Amino acid sequence: HALKMPWHKKDNGLADFAKLLPACRVMVALVYSAAHSDWTRGQITREMHRSTHAARWPGTSTLRRTTPHHTVHASVSATGKRLGMDALGLLGRVCRLGHFCRRSTATPPPPSPRPPPRSNSGRAVRAGARATSSSAPQAMGAKREEEPRVVTLRPVEATPESFAPFGQVIAASPDGDQFGPHDAQLDLSRGIPRFYIMRLESRPLKFSSITHHASVTQCLGSIGGQDWYLGVAKPSILDGATEQSGGGTAVQSRAGHFYLPPDPSEVCVFRVSGPKFLKLHAGTWHAGPLFKADAVDFYNLELSNTNVVDHTTHYFKKQDGVTFVIED
Repeated sequence: HALKMPWHKKDNGLADFAKLLPACRVMVALVYSAAHSDWTRGQITREMHRSTHAARWPGTSTLRRTTPHHTVHASVSATGKRLGMDALGLLGRVCRLGHFCRRSTATPPPPSPRPPPRSNSGRAVRAGARATSSSAPQAMGAKREEEPRVVTLRPVEATPESFAPFGQVIAASPDGDQFGPHDAQLDLSRGIPRFYIMRLESRPLKFSSITHHASVTQCLGSIGGQDWYLGVAKPSILDGATEQSGGGTAVQSRAGHFYLPPDPSEVCVFRVSGPKFLKLHAGTWHAGPLFKADAVDFYNLELSNTNVVDHTTHYFKKQDGVTFVIED
């Protein structure tokens, strides 16, 4: 009906359009009420008749309908009464459709209020906690599988005979004795010798790595003759990369030479007691000095750059799954 009204004509278009607006408001209000209440077609018809004939002022009436959730209030002009009656057929069909839909479909409950947005940091923390809790059993199982095997070693007293495969044991000798095989056979020809006193602290009787020096015969001894311990393995330096020994695979160190990793089953521990020192053959694997005291001073003879360019280490715990404990 709104499209058929001659509002677009130049002479009376604006006036007719202004008269049409109140009727449109009535139609929209009735359609909205029919869709959101329990009105039937008869109720709408009676309400329309009552609103159009019970004019409280000339040319105008007031229509008020209160539903549980909405209040319909519109002003109907005299010109719009006829249009409202013509719309009853359409409104009746809308009412039947809405009434049928309400009988066949339950009215959905009002949406619950949305919770406040959560911060990304909290979500990340909770996600991290869930990931940590879910992966904790797996991590613990993997950790148990990777637990190193602890090997207990009993020390042997260092004597010139017992320590011969690894170096020399040098004890006191009378003044005036000539140089001989019982003296330390040194090789300091590959650099500047360094003789110094080093203080070591908190070196308990256990180790999981071992080191060798390929270019010097190192000497170690405690000042004051305190007992100390040294874990050792035989030298395994190779002349070339292709040389093999015992079925092992050659490894090249950072210093450039090749060697075979030490066998954990061949590691042994020596106890050094009294006023004597050890001279290590070039390439002898050694772990220590270790001791029971809180701190011990040692005299050390090596090259000035030994700990910088000639310090090759094998890690038993990482590469063999073994750690050593000295029991004495």
